Amino acid sequence: MSIYKLKINFEDKTKEPVELPIAAGEDVLDVCLDNGIQLQHNCGGVCGCSTCHVYVTAGMDNIQEISDKEEDFIDRAVRPRITSRLGCQCVVLSGDISVTIPDQSEFLGH
Repeated sequence: MSIYKLKINFEDKTKEPVELPIAAGEDVLDVCLDNGIQLQHNCGGVCGCSTCHVYVTAGMDNIQEISDKEEDFIDRAVRPRITSRLGCQCVVLSGDISVTIPDQSEFLGH
């Protein structure tokens, strides 16, 4: 199993960036939750809402392609960007990635 680096930045400036290991096949949401990082996930991480919305800032080529279903939910997220992905669908295939977690104090989707 290959292990890569997941760098997490936060819009909430009271939180320091962190770097965590992420294995091929793991998603950003699970790694965050396993390491005590708050990332909302109202649907339980099954691509049924937009609350685990993140911005991929580096390594977009190292994660699985976005699905039509995921794109539909991202459209419902607060302040989506071209680099927006759902943490539960942001599965690492090969290589390091960096993400920014939006401010979790506001509701992030439906």
